[in-house]
Order: sequence, then C-alpha cells, then structure tokens
Amino acid sequence: MSRPDHATRGRHLGVLALGVALSVCVIPGAPLLAQVPVPDGYRMSEYRAPVPDRVPGAITVDTAEVRALIADGGDTILIDVLPRPPRPPGLPETTVWAPKPRHSLPGAIWLPNVGFGVLSDGQHRYFSEHLAGLGGGRPAARLVFFCLPDCWMSWNAAKRAAAWGYRNVYWYPDGSDGWSAAGLALEPVEPAPHVD
Repeated sequence: MSRPDHATRGRHLGVLALGVALSVCVIPGAPLLAQVPVPDGYRMSEYRAPVPDRVPGAITVDTAEVRALIADGGDTILIDVLPRPPRPPGLPETTVWAPKPRHSLPGAIWLPNVGFGVLSDGQHRYFSEHLAGLGGGRPAARLVFFCLPDCWMSWNAAKRAAAWGYRNVYWYPDGSDGWSAAGLALEPVEPAPHVD
C-alpha cells in the first residue's frame, strides 16, 4: 500500500482539524446541550447545577409556550419555587433582617423551599395544601413550575407534583431569568402564607 502524498495528507489533516473545530465550536448565545441524566429519585444536593431536559410526568415548556398557556385563558397557575434564604444564624433578634426581594412572573404564586429533595413535615404540608388550594379541585388546572435556569428546585417540585397525581404539570426550566431575558416584565412577589 502506498503512502499518501503531501497534498492528500494535508487535505486529511485539514478535514480532521475542521472536524475538531466544529466539535468544540460554541456559537455565542446558543445553549449548550448537555445531556444530564434523569435521576430515579429527587435531586438531594447541589441544587444549582445543569438539569435534564425533562421531568418524568411533566411537559417541558419554553418562554413562548408559557406565554401561550397564559394567553389561552384556561386554568394556568404559575408556581415559583425559588428558595428563600433563612435568617442568618447568630443574627440578634433585635436586628431587622430582610432577604433580597424576589421578582417573578406576573401572577405567580411563590412557594419557597418546596423543591428540596427531602421535605420536612412542614414543607410537605405547605406544598401539598397550597397545590390542593391552587388547583381548587379543577383537574384541568395547569401547574407551571419554575425558579431560575439550572435550578433543581423546580425540577424536584414538578416531579413531586406529578408523583402526587397532578395530571397537567409543566416545567419551565428557564424560569424568571429566561422570562426577563425575553424582554418580559417581572413583578415583586411575596411567599404564599402558610395554610391554617
């Protein structure tokens, strides 16, 4: 077998170099398509990390699809699950503590701290009672869960709602940052009160 000449070898190296360049090329502004595996259970730690592209039992939606769900006028309930930081330990009781305000999608209900992998009894009750109240017994109610991009809190919350039997669960992985990046307004929101 004869060896390829310099020109042929040069073409092969050029094609190889082009292939390598294309395989690592990142177009500015384009999302990276990381293949994050869907876990069997819930995410238990490191809640700000790349997420899978789907939640079992839920429909993944983007900003345009969330807007369409809202515009449809049906029973669409936006549920923000971004955690609220706890009062810093050791802060004197006489010191006023005000966490950073949360700005969310207009009309969203903020249920903070319900997206952890394991919920305390109080968190479980808070989440389940609010979902029951928000749905109001309407089986067609659409529950759209979100927080921020790369936020497992919304992934866990959507998966948990689907596991509890809610049939119209949507997951908006771009969250409030994606909404704002699309030029859409956010509004201040307060945590939903505990149900008595």
